Amino acid sequence: MAEAQAPHLNSEQRARVLGEALGWMREFRGDIVVIKYGGHAMTDPDAQEAFASDVQFLQHVGMFPVVVHGGGPQVSAMLDKLGIETPFREGVRVTTPEAMEIVRMVLTGQVQRRLVSRLNQRDSLAVGISGEDGALFNAKRRTGVDEKGEEIDFGLVGEITSVDPSAVLELLDAGRIPVISSIAIDQDNARQVLNINADAAASALAVALGASKLLMLTDVEGVYSNYPDPDSLLHHTTPSQLRALGDAISSGMIPKVQACLQAIEGGVDAVHVVDGRQMHSVLIEVMTDEGTGTMVVPDSVEKDA
Repeated sequence: MAEAQAPHLNSEQRARVLGEALGWMREFRGDIVVIKYGGHAMTDPDAQEAFASDVQFLQHVGMFPVVVHGGGPQVSAMLDKLGIETPFREGVRVTTPEAMEIVRMVLTGQVQRRLVSRLNQRDSLAVGISGEDGALFNAKRRTGVDEKGEEIDFGLVGEITSVDPSAVLELLDAGRIPVISSIAIDQDNARQVLNINADAAASALAVALGASKLLMLTDVEGVYSNYPDPDSLLHHTTPSQLRALGDAISSGMIPKVQACLQAIEGGVDAVHVVDGRQMHSVLIEVMTDEGTGTMVVPDSVEKDA
């Protein structure tokens, strides 16, 4: 299959695009934008380059981008290479102490390093930190009950209980681009770290920072009311509408939808679920009138529209 080519724009079309972007630059200048980085955008070299370029653009036009990343595929690959088995229960990787060391190493030492390196190819502005640095994320161990009513042991998997954004704010004040790995300190044992969901981490951080936007990159076009029917893609929705979908939301999208709801309820103005497979999806979503993917806004905003 031939690669899709970017459409050629004549001078008039280019001027129209730039003029459209200028309006959004003015509106969001000085705003914090949290971006959850993952999926195809993290694994494809061209997508990595496009993502880094988008983040640099946001920073240079006066916005304050903050990147939160996971790294499930990379962690799985390393665990397989080392012969460490980590079963999944309820869609969650059961994380043993041995596996946690690998998670920590891969997220902060591999995935983060690559992204920081790409972001710093032109300007040395990106700084990588872990969720444990400066006690950024604190969490409690996740608990659950299976269908038989028996307690599920997820191991060193955590749910965020508090966020201290001081370290991130200091980096932003210094003109840096924070790149944060999704690891937290165990609130019951400060010497222990926990593996946390990157979607939840990005949502909690967006709330703590008072971000105007949270962008979540995924490997589908957005949230569907009847996945995978392409006609059911929701371009614009609200928390009440998402809750009303119930079981119609695909299982893989549930963590992102939950993160959307938590962010909006915490005061974030808008959450965007965008297709990370699309080149420059971050810029298209933030800097154009049409955007892409699914935009979630508070019910009150929808009523006033």
